[in-house]
Amino acid sequence: QVQVVESGGGLVQAGGSLRLSCAASGSIFSINAMGWYRQAPGKQRELVAVITSGGSTNYADSVKGRFTISRDNAKNTVYLQMNSLKPEDTAVYYCAADLKGSTSLYLIRYWGQGTQVTVSS
Repeated sequence: QVQVVESGGGLVQAGGSLRLSCAASGSIFSINAMGWYRQAPGKQRELVAVITSGGSTNYADSVKGRFTISRDNAKNTVYLQMNSLKPEDTAVYYCAADLKGSTSLYLIRYWGQGTQVTVSS
């Protein structure tokens, strides 16, 4: 019953901005962390940003200073504000949530379906 759904992707010119959203819903007991990964064609999926239940954050060096991850705990939602976008940011962005379902004692990784971000030069 747990679902993780991303939105906010699209096409933007270099130097522009986008804001991605990710909402976890369903029978959730607790969320340990939520974050964003991305995968460009022919490349492995890489971590972009993560935020823990305690509020600590971590960013890939390639996006540090340009991207900001934040959360709304009441809505089980995480956001990724992407500024000063570059063509090399073009990828499918995936939301990940590490959480415990209401019927599980164990932490499980859930993935969203992905949202395309395309940055034109």
